[in-house]
Amino acid sequence: MVMAPYFVLATLLALVTAVVLAWPLRGSRPLFAGLVVAIPVMVLSLYQVVGTPAGLDPAQRRAPETLAEAITQLQADLERDPRQVEGWRLLGRALQQQERHGEARDAFARAARLDPEDPGLQTEYAEARSRVDARRRFDDEAIAVLERVLAADPGQQRARLFLGIGYRQHGRSAEAAATWEPLLPALGGEAAAGLRLQINEARVHAGLDPLPEPERVDAAAGEGLRVRVALDPDFAARVRLDPAAVVFVIARAPDGPPMPVAAQRHTVADLPLDIVLGDGDSPMPTQPLSALQEVEVLARISSSGSATPQDGDMSSAPVRVQLPAAGTVELVVGGETPDPR
Repeated sequence: MVMAPYFVLATLLALVTAVVLAWPLRGSRPLFAGLVVAIPVMVLSLYQVVGTPAGLDPAQRRAPETLAEAITQLQADLERDPRQVEGWRLLGRALQQQERHGEARDAFARAARLDPEDPGLQTEYAEARSRVDARRRFDDEAIAVLERVLAADPGQQRARLFLGIGYRQHGRSAEAAATWEPLLPALGGEAAAGLRLQINEARVHAGLDPLPEPERVDAAAGEGLRVRVALDPDFAARVRLDPAAVVFVIARAPDGPPMPVAAQRHTVADLPLDIVLGDGDSPMPTQPLSALQEVEVLARISSSGSATPQDGDMSSAPVRVQLPAAGTVELVVGGETPDPR
């Protein structure tokens, strides 16, 4: 059977673009594999971009042999039907790989105008604007876009990171530090230490004191909030989990924003887990755990490793606790009641 010229185009463009995009991440097998798995989705998206094979003249179409040819054909398809968000988005990513940053910015701008409610797309657009500048500066428009993203969803980590960078570039150091601080609970080891260094440099530049050094609460002293995390036995018997999957244990203000007032990061291999949450686990020293009279505590197994809740994550039912708490909070992941936030 002869494959329709359109499908050849869509498949080649998806394959070439995905491999080019994934290649810098080849050292990280999970990330590289994730992009490879996404190829069929990209093919289907392109099918929507260019329409149906019946609408093409086989005599006038041939399958692209290079990424440059695929880009040219996608541009022509978008001229015929410019309403396809994912087409413009894919075009922007492909143009970035060719370092055609001005054209990539314009492609992302078209996509962003078509779907202003997609936070990931808006963040990509803001980043694309910074790539046009030789010093990778986020201009006023990019900063405004990122501010809107975080106003709508404070949990967008990538937007938060970029906005802090933009603030710092524009001399708004206090705002940069305040924007970055909520990212600390999601990081561990060298990444957290590196971000803390950047935050402290920004704070000092703004005339503020550096963040206090994080201190772990001594469980033997009976201080802090004692938490036990375990898997539901039936769930554990039915589902095989990756031992390296990340487990976040979070305390947050009840009925408030999803950002934690205290958090720790562990792995599934650590379960069952007994920990103590304290002020040393607070991402923002100005809002320590001990300052609250009541908190909501939960545990979440993150399929992506991100502190921002994603589809596929598994959460315990949240438990409200009055502080100071004398007993141990019991959290069970894999039960019937997921975390709604």
